[in-house]
Amino acid sequence: MTERELTTPVSLTLPNGRVNPDAIGWARQPLVETSGIGRGRGRNKRWEYWNVTTPTHILALTVSSIDYAAVHEVWVFERATERTWAKGATVIPTRGVELAAGVESGPAHARAKDLEIDVIPSTGSGTGQRGTRLRARIPGASFDVFAALPEGHERLAVVVPWSRTRFQYTVKDVARPASGTVTVDGVTHDVPAGASWAVLDHGRGRWPYDISWNWGAGSGVSHGRTIGIQVGGRWTEGTGSTENAFFVDGRLHKIHDELTWEYDIAQWRTPWRITGGGLEASFTPFYDKTTRTELAVISSRTDQCFGHWVGSFAIPGGETIAFDGILGWAEEVHNRW
Repeated sequence: MTERELTTPVSLTLPNGRVNPDAIGWARQPLVETSGIGRGRGRNKRWEYWNVTTPTHILALTVSSIDYAAVHEVWVFERATERTWAKGATVIPTRGVELAAGVESGPAHARAKDLEIDVIPSTGSGTGQRGTRLRARIPGASFDVFAALPEGHERLAVVVPWSRTRFQYTVKDVARPASGTVTVDGVTHDVPAGASWAVLDHGRGRWPYDISWNWGAGSGVSHGRTIGIQVGGRWTEGTGSTENAFFVDGRLHKIHDELTWEYDIAQWRTPWRITGGGLEASFTPFYDKTTRTELAVISSRTDQCFGHWVGSFAIPGGETIAFDGILGWAEEVHNRW
């Protein structure tokens, strides 16, 4: 496939609410403005998902509005013991949630019973560093992490069109240097700089009711290079867009091909294979975070497997980058929402 690279700001929607043809493509920065995606059309979905991997813990938060409900989650995983602290909330009708129109254009907040989330962008004015502060609190666990945004760091922004009235804008931002603290059962642990990484999934769109997807991501340092892995599948097939990219030292290399995913979710510990477009990757999981939801019109089945990536990526017209020991995840999701 040949995808168009966007280089100037553009609105996701036309005045009539349909997708703007000029927005269809991909960009190295979050250039697409999404204020036309609000509440009231029944199929609108807006979310911020952040995941932070550390030597001792994996942290995650979700702030979302799916039009008729607010759906949030905080999850803390202790790697050595596989203990978890988790709290989810589905709030119907939608309330207690704030989401900005664009990446870093404003904060995201969620409030529900026994759950508090704040996602606060920092412009880096004065002596502060540019990035995003991630704060979450549930019974038994909390974290306060800063995801730095280094100068020149590139992100994958893609508009995926199913039709003129069904479309998704996604920003996948991997390998963000992270630092801070996580506290579980009253004990505080460092999120050490240089060994911790944050990943953002920013989504704004108008979705079909029944949809399935794969998503994989990884961040870390291998052979002296900072590596970011971003791969997806199923949900983009037939649209002319993909959400696939490989990052080396903050530089994005777009993968325009649909990738081949080989795995068996019934035997999730068996290594997964994701290949195509110059990428040859194997993913070996050590933990499956399973989520099952059945709430009237909302149904969701998620297997998010955490593990390590190994393989290589051939930069078009350039070198082949080998990588190993890159911590991240690969998932299979089926939603009716």
